[in-house]
Amino acid sequence: MRLLFIVLTLSFVLSSPAQSKIDVLHYKYSIELNDSNDSIKGTATITYLVNTDILNISFDLSKVNSSAKGMMVTSATFPSRNGLPPLTEQADDKLTLTPMYGFKKGDTEQVIITYKGIPADGLIISKNKYGHRTFFSDNWPNRAHNWIPCVDDPADKASVEFIVTAPSHYQVVSNGVQIEETNLPDNKKLTHWKEDVPLPTKIMVIGVADFAVDTAGMAPDSIPITSWVFPENKEEGFYDYALAKDILSFLIDYIGPYPYKKLANVQSKTIFGGMENAGAIFYHENSVDGKRTEEGLFAHEIVHQWFGDMATEKDFAHIWLSEGFATYLTHLYYESKYGADVFTTRIQEDRLQILDFIKSSDRPVVDSVSSYMSLLNTNSYQRGSWVLHMLRRQLGDSLFHKGIGEYYETYKGKNAITEDLQAVFEKVSGKKLDTFFRQWLHTADIPKLDISWKYNAKEKKVTIILNQLQKSGPFSFPLDILIQGRQALPLISTRQVNKTTETFSFPVKGNPVTVKIDPFISLLYYGTVTEAK
Repeated sequence: MRLLFIVLTLSFVLSSPAQSKIDVLHYKYSIELNDSNDSIKGTATITYLVNTDILNISFDLSKVNSSAKGMMVTSATFPSRNGLPPLTEQADDKLTLTPMYGFKKGDTEQVIITYKGIPADGLIISKNKYGHRTFFSDNWPNRAHNWIPCVDDPADKASVEFIVTAPSHYQVVSNGVQIEETNLPDNKKLTHWKEDVPLPTKIMVIGVADFAVDTAGMAPDSIPITSWVFPENKEEGFYDYALAKDILSFLIDYIGPYPYKKLANVQSKTIFGGMENAGAIFYHENSVDGKRTEEGLFAHEIVHQWFGDMATEKDFAHIWLSEGFATYLTHLYYESKYGADVFTTRIQEDRLQILDFIKSSDRPVVDSVSSYMSLLNTNSYQRGSWVLHMLRRQLGDSLFHKGIGEYYETYKGKNAITEDLQAVFEKVSGKKLDTFFRQWLHTADIPKLDISWKYNAKEKKVTIILNQLQKSGPFSFPLDILIQGRQALPLISTRQVNKTTETFSFPVKGNPVTVKIDPFISLLYYGTVTEAK
């Protein structure tokens, strides 16, 4: 995901871990939409596994607020209880259902909830830039409960299906594959999509609008790629969105098989630059210009199909496992397509952005304190990407590539935290990486280096003195040093830095013209290099 603009009015506080009393297995949502008003009607059939003996169950669902927006439950039944209604309580963002007798650990149960209301958020009902009415769900990070009852937590994954009844002029796109489209009386249409791969609620989606739809091609393994754009800019949209075919092919080759049965790229009204909904990515409505200027955005969101969607962070404190991966693998796509110089330029630009960001931030990359929305920041994106870049530089391309593949293979369909990634790379490389992960991901600052060098003509050597000035204490890292003399070939050496102050000496044939630190752009740091007088 990439922010189109910062939404400061939305405030989400980090919550407790996912509800462990139940494990949702499947959601089936029947949603009715209309053109007369913004009210929706819904029926949610939720199948779940009971993890412990309990008297009642709870789902996330926003009740009607003072602005008359929210969802009101009209009925709830448990089919296994002969349809006897439970005691129903809606309080703030929780729906609690208490039947006449409780649930036993290991039971698989089902509940049917009917509700209605005007979504306060989550399902965005508005008009697109051409003045046409649209309906786009926008669930990230935990906004799904504003329009559907659910366990609104990334650690609780479930398969899902949406059965949408809407005026017949609309097309409907969603996760999974379309299994039915039926015209109904009164100029209505029913569209049924079903996704069998378990998903977190943040990437469950429907998009309902007047669309022009094009088949952009087929990716390896016969994956259909489609473009869903507004009819007024369909020519430009089909051209722009067709980039997805080459992007998807590269990522399948680099990571592994695509995890879903289709990829739909959708022009939408998401509040973000892009939203990585599984198999149905939503892009901001100005992503179409006929010039393919959003290639990087397309690549970023498509990477998320593997990292963030299929292999998902267990909680949002580890969001860099989504956003850092999407940022860095986008750079790898550019490197493959446009060459090493373009890759280096992108990495350098990211480093400059990080250096500017940390001037006003005292938070580490793995951040369990900041609000959800504020985690969409440079730490999660560019700095997370740089951690992967340094890991690649230190382990080498082959081991890095192997580690990425093994991490995905281990956690596809599951949830992971940063320590899980560390364990995979330690296994692949045979190296202990405690220090690397601690200092780059759990420490707020980065190395601040004061480096000076001096040439000794009598001894024909260059002495370099390095001081680490950051408050957190010394980092440990390999440092590449290039010494360029007037006539001789450049001397390139890699030294391991561990202490607050380090001194390195190098024999040279003559007074050096320049001394360069980190010539290959492999280290995240800020500082100066000066010649001592």
